[in-house]
Amino acid sequence: MRLDKFLTECGLGSRREVKSLIDNKKISVNGNFKISSKDNIDEKSDIIKYEDNILSYKEFRYYILNKKSGYVTAVEDPRDKTVMDLLPDWVIKKDLAPVGRLDKDTEGLLLLTNDGQLNHKLLSPKSHVDKTYIAHTEKDFSEEDLEKLRKGVDIGGYITMPAEASKIDTNILSLTIREGKFHQVKKMVEAIDNKVIYLKRVSFGKLLLEDMELGEVKEINLEDII
Repeated sequence: MRLDKFLTECGLGSRREVKSLIDNKKISVNGNFKISSKDNIDEKSDIIKYEDNILSYKEFRYYILNKKSGYVTAVEDPRDKTVMDLLPDWVIKKDLAPVGRLDKDTEGLLLLTNDGQLNHKLLSPKSHVDKTYIAHTEKDFSEEDLEKLRKGVDIGGYITMPAEASKIDTNILSLTIREGKFHQVKKMVEAIDNKVIYLKRVSFGKLLLEDMELGEVKEINLEDII
């Protein structure tokens, strides 16, 4: 692989920007600074450093974010801050995109990757990836209400698939769904004559939010996801 392509794939900037890094002796290959952006390197065996930090090449990258409220789930938006604004500098953002979406006012676990095939697979209706949410509701709910959610409710001409629903505390509901319809959890709660006032996703498939701080990001491996 050409050195400049390797560096751009590692997220250090455009071809022009990484050429400047090379010209300014910020990049070394096996300890050698006398290099050209056009040089070919072996990304598996050569040691490429940026300011003494060893760079590792990964074709696909996977991150989980504990999303904050107030950010839209998009790569860019002309009006609002996006989840990309929450990512720290060390995250390699090249071709990175969120898998699915969380509403602007919803917190919790969001997966981001540049693996388009995995993104498509996880969002496919055939995949039925479990997603668990904690919802604080406007008023309390009954066991009868929970049973309705478990069996499936009408959210506007569509009957939801059977879900897992349980009561955590007064006005606090745990709901696991296998679909990803627009505003689905909020609409399901509305279908039992209630309203969501706070919503957080705590799991997505095998991925668990656990004790991640709000706004925290972790890099994970493909094996953690599937």
